[in-house]
Amino acid sequence: MDLKLKNKVVLVTGGTGGIGTAIVKGFLAEGAKVAFSSTSQEKIDALLPELAAQSGQVAGFVADMNNEDDIKNFVEGAKAKFGTIDIVVPNAGYEGKAHPVQDMTLELFQKTYMLNVFAVMLMMKYAAPTLIEKQSGAVVVVASAAAYEPTAGNSAYVSSKYAVAGLTKCIAMELGPVGVHVNYVCPGPVDTPMMLRIEKDFFGDTMTHEEAMAMLAGSYAMDKRYAKPEEVANAVLYLASEVSAHTAGMGMHVDSKVAAPN
Repeated sequence: MDLKLKNKVVLVTGGTGGIGTAIVKGFLAEGAKVAFSSTSQEKIDALLPELAAQSGQVAGFVADMNNEDDIKNFVEGAKAKFGTIDIVVPNAGYEGKAHPVQDMTLELFQKTYMLNVFAVMLMMKYAAPTLIEKQSGAVVVVASAAAYEPTAGNSAYVSSKYAVAGLTKCIAMELGPVGVHVNYVCPGPVDTPMMLRIEKDFFGDTMTHEEAMAMLAGSYAMDKRYAKPEEVANAVLYLASEVSAHTAGMGMHVDSKVAAPN
């Protein structure tokens, strides 16, 4: 199936992380032009040779998604580089820290919400005028299955994903009438370094990686494993394409668990 992504200009935040890199590679393979953000030039320089992109097809930008000016500059810099914006993928996220509510701090909640919610809103804020002017395009937010599954002791992360799901649905209603389809993906556990940090945070040294995966993915209907970053990227590409242009405000689960109704 031709997703019709060739020469589309795509913005991806957190492009040097596990899922982010898979998303960048996926769009490049479809012939899109990609601008991605990272927290350091060193990470960008390490990734670029791996991408095997055509000349002028990809550009990395150092941007702190905790900083509004950096977000604005990333969007404006990407548009200046490629001339327009077609697709926005707010992917950067923070897993937070697991604490019972009596040990939770406002600082931790704010840190988690800044990256998982406010940065997503700001990416859409600064990209929206271009998409509205073109009256076309797509936004695909990388959320989480946690947007539907509360977890004791993980209130900052889980509630931030509930929040970003609600935010995305609202923006889908705002931008849909001008031809921009807005959706989000909801991965379960994904085989990335972030997932290893989550295992460590929840289980400490009481479980091996294999034991933790068996516990967290053991109830899945199909493979009893974490998702691969490429599987998340494939869902993002589908929702970003015109193939899914009649889909708006949907959270697509990316795991083999049979999900409860949204």
